[in-house]
Amino acid sequence: MLGIVVAGIGTTLLLRPTLVAQLDSELTAVAADPVSVIGGDQTTRSFTYDNVRQAPQPYYVAVVDDRGQVLVDNWGTRPRAVAPSLAPVEGLASAPGGESGAAPHYTVVDMSDGLGTSWRAVVVLEGDYPSDQVNGTLVIGLPLATVNSTMASFLAIFFGFGLTVVIFGAALTRLLVSATLQPLRSVESTAMSFAAGDYAQRLPESTPNTEVGRLSRSLNMMLSRIDEALDERQATIARMRRFVGDASHELRTPLVTVRGYAELYRMGALDEPAKVGQAMDRIEKEALRMGGLVEDLLQLARLDETRQLEKSIVDLEPIAEDAAMDARAQSPNRPVTALPTRVVLGDRDTRDERVPTAPALADARVSEPRGDDVDRDDDAGAGTPDPGNGSASEGEPEPAETAAKARRRWRPRTPTIPRVSRQQLSRLLGRGTVTTSTPEQDEAAGRVRVGGGPDDDDFDIPAMVLGNEDKMRQAVSNIIGNALRYTPEDSPLEVGVVLDVPKRTATVEVIDHGEGIPPETRDKIFQRFWRADTSRARETGGSGLGLAIVTAIMRAHDGSVDVVETPAGGATFRLTFPLLVADDVDGPSPTGGTGERAADAAPA
Repeated sequence: MLGIVVAGIGTTLLLRPTLVAQLDSELTAVAADPVSVIGGDQTTRSFTYDNVRQAPQPYYVAVVDDRGQVLVDNWGTRPRAVAPSLAPVEGLASAPGGESGAAPHYTVVDMSDGLGTSWRAVVVLEGDYPSDQVNGTLVIGLPLATVNSTMASFLAIFFGFGLTVVIFGAALTRLLVSATLQPLRSVESTAMSFAAGDYAQRLPESTPNTEVGRLSRSLNMMLSRIDEALDERQATIARMRRFVGDASHELRTPLVTVRGYAELYRMGALDEPAKVGQAMDRIEKEALRMGGLVEDLLQLARLDETRQLEKSIVDLEPIAEDAAMDARAQSPNRPVTALPTRVVLGDRDTRDERVPTAPALADARVSEPRGDDVDRDDDAGAGTPDPGNGSASEGEPEPAETAAKARRRWRPRTPTIPRVSRQQLSRLLGRGTVTTSTPEQDEAAGRVRVGGGPDDDDFDIPAMVLGNEDKMRQAVSNIIGNALRYTPEDSPLEVGVVLDVPKRTATVEVIDHGEGIPPETRDKIFQRFWRADTSRARETGGSGLGLAIVTAIMRAHDGSVDVVETPAGGATFRLTFPLLVADDVDGPSPTGGTGERAADAAPA
């Protein structure tokens, strides 16, 4: 608005002088050729008093003497009182005229009439116009009414248009401001809803490059994180309540049993030593079960504290081999196989048909040996009598021989592992120094080699990871314990290590050939206290915490645990750890040197 006013005043101040200057130019042109307006002889350019009296309107033409008295004019019969005042001309009329041949001299003056109308007049002295019939000073004037009318019209149009622009601009500004502030009102409304407890509210998407758009995006991100945090808090509370309820339920059963036998004893129902012994045996078993459950709960609580574990360089192959030996000891009649380490190098895989099918190994009642025993002569051990069954008659195969033949028929063949140079493996691993080992170390560990020793250009790939060996052994033991508990006694079991060099992972696989796990329950089995069959779990002594402990241990090692279906039927549990290279180890190692030296010194 202020700009329009300033522009109007400035234009008015410039426009009026311009219009007056145009009027002066017109009067000067008439003064140079009075005959063009007054009339007269076009040849001599002279005029008479009659021509002055008959001069056309709106010009005011007058001839005055040297005293300023009007000799003749074209005012006609109109009242003389309202005629233009010639007072400004009096002093000019007494001035001498111009010399013959000299340039005419014109003077422009302002006049006014009796009605208050302003006039602009040009004064031509005697001798400055070519007329020998008129004596006196010639005055030719024009009213400024046209200038004033033009200025009035201009001001009316300008300020009318300016007012329209102001009104339209105000309305448009209001609309723009309202549209601009609409997202802010949405922000306010959403904030009020969020404060009232509606955490699902989100701000509508707006122009992302504006301040409001960026504010909306930031607030939506904040609201999403708050909503996720609240959902996680609710889920944590729900899990805690469910955990407490499940723990209470699990502890109630042995407590009820112990209390029941105590009440029977107090009431005298256990009146015989045999009954007392039986009751004490049941109380002891329930106490052991309750103690194991409490230990599992305490271990889960310690793992949930996310305290840093004491980690060192650990070789997975001995862990897998020891787990297979423990499984053989726990289930002597079950075929248990310690598989050779499988190495994955890009698209090349050392996988062989190493997983035996369940029906074939079901006939073998002895455990599958590891290492060189797999490649022994087919006749080795044939005919050896089974101490548990006595000697076999001639012509009939011994049970051990039958099992050995079945075992040899379905045993895993040692895979052909590609030879990998130090340079190739360094490129595969991406960084770090790769560890080496001697053939003697490999032979002592029963390890299948990729290449030669440290003096050769080819060498083996160690299954070395950084972790807490006790926790890692417990995780593998829990998986194997589940397999032994929930599969038939004659169902085969395999344990092996898989190295995936491109992914830089080392995986312990526990393969069983039992009933398997349905896909819809594979994620649930890692939940605490989850059991598909509660009665069966109690019969086998399971608490529902074993796999939950495995999950917590793997999470503490930046690893993962999952289960897939065994091709021949059953379930394959995979414990995946980050594969160790020398640069991953920092500081002292179990061998007393730096991490890199420790990796080099550790048996591969």
